[in-house]
Amino acid sequence: MAKLDTEERKHIPDSQYAFPDERKEPLENAEHVRNAVARFNQVKGVSEAEKDAAWRRIEKAAKKFGVELDESSRKELKPQKK
Repeated sequence: MAKLDTEERKHIPDSQYAFPDERKEPLENAEHVRNAVARFNQVKGVSEAEKDAAWRRIEKAAKKFGVELDESSRKELKPQKK
């Protein structure tokens, strides 16, 4: 996956992040959508409501970019290993 540098991240609107307030997990292409799903449980310091909203944004982006999600909800994601 192409890594975004700081300048590239600045040009991504908040609305294209799973977690827009934190500007975490960009959703501007299929590869980043898959990455956002894989890293979803690694995001710290967000409320359950923010996680629910982030998952809805991920689902919307997945549909837009033709990414098939194996999970029907964020609760089906494997928990982060400690």
